Amino acid sequence: MTTVQDALRHPRFALVRRRVFRQLLESLLYEEVLEPRVSGDHHVLTGTDAHGRAVTYEFTAARRYGFERVRLGPEPVSRTVGGVTAEADSLRHFVFDLREQLGADDRLTGFARELEATLIKDAMAQHARFQRADVLAGADFDALECLITDGHPYHPAYKSRLGFDFEDNLRWGPEFARPLRVLWLAAHHGIATVSTSESLPASFVADQLGPGPVEAFQQVIRQHGHAPEDYALVPVHPWQWREVLSEVMADELRSGELIVLGEDAAPLRPQQSIRTLSYVDSDRAYLKLSLSIVNTSTSRVLAPHTVANAPRISDWLKRIVAGDPYLNDTHRLVVLGEVAATSVEPREESGPESYGALACIWRDNLKPRLSAEERAVPFNGLISRELDGTPLIDPWVRAHGVEQWVRDLLSVTLPPLVHLLQGHGVALESHAQNMALIHVGGRPARLALRDFHDGVRFSRARLARPELCPELAGTPAHHVNRNSFVETDDLDLVVDYLLDALLFINLGELSLFLADSYGFDEREFWSIARRTVHDYQRRFPELEQRFAEFDVFKPGIGIEKLTTRRLLPDTELRLHVKPNPLADAKED
Repeated sequence: MTTVQDALRHPRFALVRRRVFRQLLESLLYEEVLEPRVSGDHHVLTGTDAHGRAVTYEFTAARRYGFERVRLGPEPVSRTVGGVTAEADSLRHFVFDLREQLGADDRLTGFARELEATLIKDAMAQHARFQRADVLAGADFDALECLITDGHPYHPAYKSRLGFDFEDNLRWGPEFARPLRVLWLAAHHGIATVSTSESLPASFVADQLGPGPVEAFQQVIRQHGHAPEDYALVPVHPWQWREVLSEVMADELRSGELIVLGEDAAPLRPQQSIRTLSYVDSDRAYLKLSLSIVNTSTSRVLAPHTVANAPRISDWLKRIVAGDPYLNDTHRLVVLGEVAATSVEPREESGPESYGALACIWRDNLKPRLSAEERAVPFNGLISRELDGTPLIDPWVRAHGVEQWVRDLLSVTLPPLVHLLQGHGVALESHAQNMALIHVGGRPARLALRDFHDGVRFSRARLARPELCPELAGTPAHHVNRNSFVETDDLDLVVDYLLDALLFINLGELSLFLADSYGFDEREFWSIARRTVHDYQRRFPELEQRFAEFDVFKPGIGIEKLTTRRLLPDTELRLHVKPNPLADAKED
C-alpha cells in the first residue's frame, strides 16, 4: 500500500481533489440540482452538517458561451461551519451537508463512495504519471491510450471503478500500463453465442491465437473428454475470472460446459476504457472484455444482446461507408469494426451477477490502417497536457496557426458524422473516447470511429437505405439502463444522440480548452463549425428534406444528465434541453 500512501500524501493530491469538487459542482449546477445564492460570480450554498450546524460552501462560477456551460473559478471551494472557514476537503461532507437539496437520501452513500473512489484512484494515476515523468509528444496511439490519464471531463465520478480495490487499480488501471495476460476458456456452444462479420473466416479466433496455442487448447478440451468443435474459445480478464466467474459459473465449470484452457502467451495493456485491451507486440485485434465494475455511471459488463449485434452493426456501417464516395473517398473514413463477438450465458438463472459477465468483442486494430506518414491520437488527447501544462496539441497549433488548425479539425470531424446522420439516418455516439484523429505532422487528416455495439441510434423508417440494415437483437426488459437502445421512431432522440456526444462533451470541451489555452474565442469556434456544416449541406442539395428531418441546427439539444443519473433510479431518460451553439446564426 506504500504507493497508495505516497499518492495520498503527494502535493498533487490536492489538485485532484479540487478537480473532483469542480466537476461535481459544475455538473450539479448545470443540471439544476443545486440552487445557490448568486451575486455576480460569487455563489453560496447552504446546508446542515451531521451535528445540525449551518454550513456554507462558497466559490466563484460563470457561464460560458457553448451550451451555457458552468465553469468554476480558479479559487478552491471554501466551507464554513462553526465560524471557521477552510478549503472544502471532504466530498462526503459536501454530499451529506447538502442532502436536502440533492434529494437522494437512499443513494447518497453510494454516490459519496463513487466520488471518494475517483479521488483516490485519480490521485494514484497522477502520482504514477509524475513519478515516471511521462511525455505525451511523439507517443503512438496505443501508448497514448495509457498515457492520457484525464478521464471524463464532465462526469464527477470519472474514475470510480467500483469493484477495483487499490491494488486492483494499480494492477489493471490503464494509467499504470502494466502488461497482463488474459485467461482463455472454452465455452460449449449450448451456452455460447458466437457472432462474426460476414467477411471473416470461421477460423478467425484461432488465427488470432496461432496454431501452437490453438492445438494446446484443443488438447485440453480433449483431456476433459470433449470435442473441440463443440466449443467456442473466449478470453477473460484476469480480474473478472478471480472476482466473478470462478464463483458465478461454478456449475458450468463443474459440468464441463466451461473449461479453463490457460493464459494467453502474449501480453496486453488496457486502453482508457479499462476493459479494452491491445496486444503489446502485435497488430492482433483489440479485445473488449466484460468487467463487472462500475465507472462513470455505467456497469462495464457486455450485455449479450449488444454483443450479438456488434458484428452486424459493424458490417452495416462498413457497407454504408464503402458505398458512399463522400465517406470512403473524400474523407477516407476508418470504421474500426467489431468483427467477432462471443457471449456466454448460464443455462440456469444465476442471478444478476451473471448477466453480461462473460463476453468478448474483437475489434479491428488501428495501426494497420494508417499510412506510413500518418499518426493517430485519441480524440480526448486533444485536451490533454504535458506535466508542465503544455497542451499535447501545442506544436501542431503553433505550426499551423490555431484558427487554421481548428478549421482543418472541424472539416475532418463534422462532415462525415453529419453525413452519416443526415445522408444515411445513422447517429453515432461520437464522444471523445469513441473517436481517433488521424493526422500528418499534427495536421488533421481523417477520422477513425469505434465502439458501435451499443453506440448507434436510428429510425429504421427514416434510413436512406433500410434494406442494408440488419435485424438486430432488441433490448431485453430486464436490461437496467434505459438509455441503452438503438432503434426509435423519435428523430429528436436520434439527432440528440449524435449532438450530445459530439458537440457537448467532445467538441464543446475542445472549444473551452482552446479558449483557455490560446485565447481562441468560443464564438469563433462554433461559427467555424456552423459554416463547416453549411458547406457540407451545400454539397448535397438533394438532401434538403433530410436536413430538415435530422436538424443539427435546431435551437435546443437534449443533453443527458450524467450526475443526476447517479442520484435517481436509472428507470427513464434523464435529459435537459440546452441551447445548441450551431443554431446561433446571428453570430456569423
